[in-house]
Amino acid sequence: MTYKQRIFKLLPDVVIRKYLNYKSRRRMKGFEGSNVTCPACNFSFRIFASYGNPLRHNAKCQYCELAERGRLLWLYMEEKYNWFDGQAKIKLLHFAPEKIFYEKFSKSPNIHYIPCDLFPEKYIFGGKIKVSKIDVTAIPFAENSVDVIICNHVLEHVFDDKLAMRELFRVMKPNGWGIFQVPVDYTRETTHEDHSIKTPQERQRAFGQHDHLRLYGLDYSNRLENAGFKVNVDDYVKKFSNEKNMKYGLDSTELIYHCEKF
Repeated sequence: MTYKQRIFKLLPDVVIRKYLNYKSRRRMKGFEGSNVTCPACNFSFRIFASYGNPLRHNAKCQYCELAERGRLLWLYMEEKYNWFDGQAKIKLLHFAPEKIFYEKFSKSPNIHYIPCDLFPEKYIFGGKIKVSKIDVTAIPFAENSVDVIICNHVLEHVFDDKLAMRELFRVMKPNGWGIFQVPVDYTRETTHEDHSIKTPQERQRAFGQHDHLRLYGLDYSNRLENAGFKVNVDDYVKKFSNEKNMKYGLDSTELIYHCEKF
């Protein structure tokens, strides 16, 4: 745990929230405008911030810090599920939670929300629900016990992703569903994986990021199906015009991996 994280553990939640809002507004300076709008926080800018390695332009919201995939998922959840409004209470397990999704889910009275990560101390949200320490390869819940699972851009960091997929399937209820996004190279037929590649520099060159353990290809859905899921590879982003893609800062190639258990 860093010094900053130790300090935050001592502060009241209201102080943390005020500090995070202050930091968000500082990030917005110099980006004033209305060319792009984040559908999650509804703030508009001249352009989204550059983000990633290598840098992607018009990528990250300066206020809520959602990148392209997060904004697409926000739109998807809003349209397809209406944030579960009016539905029976559901148990939602959320790995590596994004702050604005955390805020949305934790305030919903019909969601039993469980945000989690292997390193929960990274998540300084100032909310009432604490982020739990959970290893995706050893989820501490009974089988058939979770209604919905969101696990985005996690599996590429996990040494045994096939075990993680089996664990996600095990704890999901029949008729439950999940969204499991990963970086996918759509020009690659099969996933590139080599555990002899160990250094951050080698992983950056081979997998596109220093802490990634593989680069998924078009066989990603097959890997999920082998764990038991029925996979719908949804090209939801195609419903948006080029103008909307630009306005929301979406990646027009991003596919949503919607997984169900029957």
